[in-house]
Amino acid sequence: MDLQDAQALARALQQLLNDAHKVIDESRPVSELAARVTAHLSCALKDLVCVTQSFRNWEHASLQRGVDAYLAARGEPAWYGVSAQGRPHSDTMDILTMSRRGFEHFVIGAVDYAATATGPDETIDVVTFGLVETVAPDGAPIVIGMRGPAEMFGREGCRVEVIAASRTSATAAREEIERLMRRHDVMRGQILTFGVSEHRGNSLVRFLPRPALGPGEVILPEGVLETVERHVAGIGRHAEALLGRGQHLKRGLLLHGPPGTGKTHTVRYLMGRMPGVTVVVMAGTALSAVSEAAALARRLQPAIVVVEDVDLLAHERRHSAEGSPLLFTLFDAMDGIGADADVTFVLTTNRVDLLEEALADRPGRVDLAVEVPRPNALCRAALLRLYGAAHLAGPDLERLVARTEGMTASFFKELLRRAVLESLREDPVPDRPGMGHLTAALEEMLRGREALTRSLLGAPRTVRPVPRSVPGVTEGTEGLLSE
Repeated sequence: MDLQDAQALARALQQLLNDAHKVIDESRPVSELAARVTAHLSCALKDLVCVTQSFRNWEHASLQRGVDAYLAARGEPAWYGVSAQGRPHSDTMDILTMSRRGFEHFVIGAVDYAATATGPDETIDVVTFGLVETVAPDGAPIVIGMRGPAEMFGREGCRVEVIAASRTSATAAREEIERLMRRHDVMRGQILTFGVSEHRGNSLVRFLPRPALGPGEVILPEGVLETVERHVAGIGRHAEALLGRGQHLKRGLLLHGPPGTGKTHTVRYLMGRMPGVTVVVMAGTALSAVSEAAALARRLQPAIVVVEDVDLLAHERRHSAEGSPLLFTLFDAMDGIGADADVTFVLTTNRVDLLEEALADRPGRVDLAVEVPRPNALCRAALLRLYGAAHLAGPDLERLVARTEGMTASFFKELLRRAVLESLREDPVPDRPGMGHLTAALEEMLRGREALTRSLLGAPRTVRPVPRSVPGVTEGTEGLLSE
């Protein structure tokens, strides 16, 4: 036999084997799973198309709401699952194909669910592996599949799969599900922050409760709080009118001042005064997700993006000739949000000297900078009253005010707490701390060994004696004022 005859024989044998495999495959009974899908779609398994769209982990609850809304408009058919080992790392179409080829371990089973947060104290069950039979917007039969993340297999995020005989029908259903998902987004109007999961470092979104602070609970110099609120909330109230007059809505606010003076407290007040506005809080490790935060804010506008301690990013910039990549990412996010977006970037900093140069190099990111200074005498008196010293006689309150120059809101809050503890040592059920308790607590906090404590509370670490002419200063201690 020459070479050509050998090659022809080999080809014939190969074709014979292929035909044999085809006959064997076609003779095998279709599995219950594949039979159910193909019967609903009235289409052979080999002719099915699958349109898939993936979403981030934190969008799973919103995707579930979108699918639920889609199904509710079509009679809410029942879900079913797939029972088999190894299914998390297999695509749905692969599972159907393998079940058709005799892999009988893929059978119809229970739906897999997981609990996912939809608020600070609320959760819903989301489908992590399930199928449901329904129809496309054009009435064609389709099967919708939902899959959750399978992080241990390297598959992040969630996804929706639409299986149909026609790609047009599958795509139309997928687009309608996404539209409903955005309409029913669980993150709209919430306070959110980014975090990192313990597995693989995946980004997560956590929900925070909305603070409830009244104007009387934010002690700032006269006019400061009103200016901040007008810039953040006032523009939003007139959004349509401003756009109609060709004005931009995007704005940037910088709150600067020493630690402990109330910058974060002011931000919390704004959060509480703007119910229904989405807030994304970026601090610590969450700053690495600033691009995702900006995109989320634009999608869920009206929104606020809070970037705490932005000076840390500006400080990084000085250690590199190219600048801080994260700082530039923040600037790019502020630029890319779009002038027509009802989004406010609120930046806080303890070191405006580090940040000013970076912002001046790329102007237009911040259009209002507000100083939150150390409280003056009027603000110190208001802070003492707010935190529990409102019952004191006027002269006693004045003595405390005089002795606490330069101290911050955080210092006063801790002072009143220590005074309450001092009173509890005398009487387990006291009415309220008296002047003696407050004086003892203040003396303790102004001692030299508390210098670091004062610094951590935002007050100066060094102090100087008060002149003896200050009313209420007892001889021996002489009182203490900050420098």
